[in-house]
Amino acid sequence: MDKTKLRNMNISAHITLSEAITSTTAIRKGINNVPDAIQVENMKQIADKVFEPLRTYIGMKRGKNTPIKITSFFRSVELNKAVGGSGSSQHCKGEAMDIQTNYPDFTNRDLFLAIRDKSTFDQLIWEFGTDQNPAWIHVSYKKEGNRKQVLKAISENGGTKYIPFL
Repeated sequence: MDKTKLRNMNISAHITLSEAITSTTAIRKGINNVPDAIQVENMKQIADKVFEPLRTYIGMKRGKNTPIKITSFFRSVELNKAVGGSGSSQHCKGEAMDIQTNYPDFTNRDLFLAIRDKSTFDQLIWEFGTDQNPAWIHVSYKKEGNRKQVLKAISENGGTKYIPFL
């Protein structure tokens, strides 16, 4: 895909394709992190079905325009390996994003609960942090067969373990 088109293409009202594929690790290691057409369509789906409604909801709760920080969206297979991602990561399909917010009146916990209670999703993961607030949130969405699986990532024996979120 042409780099100029990437800079100018939106996948939703508040996400450009360029920002959705930008990675400091990819830049530092010279990794091509450009999605194909199917991956872009998947990215548009999660942006439309999860991200944009969530952004609207938070804005209504806070009474103002409230951005959500995307810390990781699309990852090529090579980039996913470089960051230590799962071999079956939905980031590689354009179906997952890691997000966070650090507003004192709308925390990552609030974001997590809003997704859990108000969105359709495949997986929702409370990523590390504390019992009161995750460090960030992983959410995925598929065109079909969303499982609404809710998990918590914890460190165990030097690795990551996923347990049901209670």
